[in-house]
Amino acid sequence: MSNTIITALTAASAVCAGVAGGVYFAFTVIVMPALRTLPAAESVTAMQRINDSAVRKPFMAVFFGGAAASAGVLVADLTTGGTASNRFAGAALALVSFGVTVARNVPLNNTIARVAPDSLESAAQWMAFDRSWSRSNLVRGSAAIAATILLVESLSRSA
Repeated sequence: MSNTIITALTAASAVCAGVAGGVYFAFTVIVMPALRTLPAAESVTAMQRINDSAVRKPFMAVFFGGAAASAGVLVADLTTGGTASNRFAGAALALVSFGVTVARNVPLNNTIARVAPDSLESAAQWMAFDRSWSRSNLVRGSAAIAATILLVESLSRSA
């Protein structure tokens, strides 16, 4: 694989990890704390709407495109012996963020989508969702931000 392609994949992975990490960071420090100030029914409704809005082309392009670029970086590094590099570690962390989202946050989003906001159980369901989802969000956000730092650093060394 040419250096130009590896550099392009690394840059795409870094940008996508940075955008996703920024979204996850905003949820950690802004969105979820704000939702916690609302009654459970309103929080459930808001999160359901947010989740519906997230599944659109712009974020899906960043989410899946970043994972594909990161996978490409890993393949390139595996075939060239660059697995001890910051680029490899950054791409791996970007895929960790993707994996946490797919394995943890998406199933929790699907669970909250089925909650009737005005039900008697919605407060307990919201609290359980918030606790689990927020922990996973912090993990995926931290991984994405660390990935961005390592990927950008690797680009600065190759320039």
